[in-house]
Amino acid sequence: MVSTKHLVAGLCLPALALAAEKAVYAHFMVGIVENYTVDDWKQDIAQAQEIGIDGFALNCAPPRVDSYTPKQLANAYEAAADTGFKVFISFDFAYWGDNDSNDITSILRNYSAHTGQAYYNGGALASTFVGDYFDWNNVKNNMGGQKLTIIPMIQDPTFLSRQTTGIDGALSWYAWPTDGGNSVSPPPMTTVWDDRYLEHKGSLAYMAPVSPWFFTHFNTKNWAFICEDQPTRRWEQMLQMKPELVEILTWNDFGESHYISGHEPHHSDDGSSEWTAEYPHDAWRALMKPYIAAYKSGAASPTVSRDELVYWYRTTPKGIECTNDKIGKPRGVELFDDVVFASAMLTQPADLTVTSGSWSPVTVSVPAGIHTLNFTMGVGKQQFSLSRSDAHLLGGFGAKDIQQSCETYNFNATSLVR
Repeated sequence: MVSTKHLVAGLCLPALALAAEKAVYAHFMVGIVENYTVDDWKQDIAQAQEIGIDGFALNCAPPRVDSYTPKQLANAYEAAADTGFKVFISFDFAYWGDNDSNDITSILRNYSAHTGQAYYNGGALASTFVGDYFDWNNVKNNMGGQKLTIIPMIQDPTFLSRQTTGIDGALSWYAWPTDGGNSVSPPPMTTVWDDRYLEHKGSLAYMAPVSPWFFTHFNTKNWAFICEDQPTRRWEQMLQMKPELVEILTWNDFGESHYISGHEPHHSDDGSSEWTAEYPHDAWRALMKPYIAAYKSGAASPTVSRDELVYWYRTTPKGIECTNDKIGKPRGVELFDDVVFASAMLTQPADLTVTSGSWSPVTVSVPAGIHTLNFTMGVGKQQFSLSRSDAHLLGGFGAKDIQQSCETYNFNATSLVR
C-alpha cells in the first residue's frame, strides 16, 4: 500500500530577495574526534563541500574536560584554511560556564582573524550549545578591536525581545517535533518554533536548524523524535522561510543518530555504534545537495540535474519487543508509522516501484522534481526502482532487511542512494 500522508512536493512560491552572506553550516562534535589528524578533518570537509556546506560549527568542551580540544580546534582551522572551508566555535555550555569568560575570550581572539574562520555581518562567528544567558558583552569588550558575531543557541524565543547579553542572533535547537525540551510530539515537523523565533528576533539573525533524524538509546537518554520524512520536509520549510542562516544538526553526532557524515574510522565510540554501525546516512547528503543550492540562491524549489533515488527506513516495526535490552523500549516510538520512505529526484516524470517485504509491488507515477513518498512496511527485503516509459532507470535493494525480531532496540534509519 502507498500513502501520501507524508508527500513532500516542490513548492510554487515566489522567490524572495536573497539575504546577504546566506550560508549553511553543520554542527560537528569535536568531543568524539580525539585522534583526528588534519587529513581526517580534510576528508570530512571534502564530503561537506561536495554538497555545498560552507563550514562546521565546532562543538567543543573546555580543555579541563577534553584535553585535546586545543589540538583539534587547531587541526580543524588548519584543514579549513587549506581547503577554502570555514569553521567557527560552538561552545558547549554543558561544560563551559559563566566563570569561563576569560578563556572563551582568549580562544576567540586566537581564531577570529584566522583564514579558516567563518564570518557573518562582518564579525567572526561564534555560537553555543545551550548557555542561553551567558553575557557576551564582556567577551566582545575584550577582543582588542576584533569584531564578533554571536549567534548562540537560545531555548526561549521570547528572550530575544528582551535580551541584553550582547548577542547578534539565535540558533534554535528545535529541529524535531516537540513541545519543548526533550518532549516527543506527533509528526509532522512544523515551523511552530521557527515562527516564535521570527516573531521575537527583531533585527537579530536567525540560524534555523535542519535535522534528518533522531534516535538515542543510552541509560541517561532513551527516546526517538518522530521525523521519518524530515530529510526533505524540513528543507522545504527552509525554502519557504528563507532564514538568514541554516545549521544542520548534525554532521557527526552518532549518539543521537542525526549524522550525515560518511564513516569516520578515527572517531571515538561512546557506545552508539550499537545502533549506528552499518547504518549509513550518506544518502541524505545527496538529497540535501539540491536543497542547499536552492536555499542559498533564494529559489522556491530545488533544481534536479540528474535522476537519483534516495530511500531510507527503520529495520524493525515500532511494536517489536526486543529480547535482551537492558535499557528498555525508547520513549516516543509508539508514534512512528510503520512505513518505508523513498525520495525520487527526477529531471522528468517517472514511475517509482517499491516492494517492501512480503507486500506486493506498488507503483506510483511521480512528477519531475523531488518528491518523498512512503509505503507500508513489510518484513523482509526492501526493493526500490525508477522507470520511465517502461524502461528501467535505476534502483536496487536496501542494504538491510526489515526484521520481526531483535535483541536490542534500534530505531535508527539506514539509507541508500541510487
